[in-house]
Amino acid sequence: MNKKEIEELIKFVAKSGVSEVNLELKDFKITIKNSPQKVEQIVHTVAAPVAPLIQAAAPLAAAPAPAAAPAPAAAPAPVADDSKYITIKSPMIGTFYRAAGPDKPIFVNVGDEIKPGQVLCIIEAMKLFNEIESEVSGRVVKILVDNSKPVEYDTPLFLVDPS
Repeated sequence: MNKKEIEELIKFVAKSGVSEVNLELKDFKITIKNSPQKVEQIVHTVAAPVAPLIQAAAPLAAAPAPAAAPAPAAAPAPVADDSKYITIKSPMIGTFYRAAGPDKPIFVNVGDEIKPGQVLCIIEAMKLFNEIESEVSGRVVKILVDNSKPVEYDTPLFLVDPS
């Protein structure tokens, strides 16, 4: 990792609300602790190669993956206030985007019919853009997150009427 990547990781950890992240690579180990007022950085150099190990206070499943493979779709769960709707939740920490780019069309809008496998949004985690696909079919009732806002693991993203 170079200095710029470390700085971006620190900013991402501070923005995401995670309290601590440990990252260990072959010859590099970094621990980032996030407190309300400051972000602390500890860097160690390791002489012997070590297998990659990632530990975090919240899951960062696809964040450090070298290949940009699509992330698994969020598991649907019933909404407490109205049991007929299904909530699609974020499978990771990152930044929520409704379109592939600023000049690209939005993936889904309120009222759109969706089907399993259809891309609903993108969540960016450490410069990896992960397409979030639907596991259910139905009609989008509500989009619960604003474009380009940070999301946590299990943050509700969409309400879907399966009928």
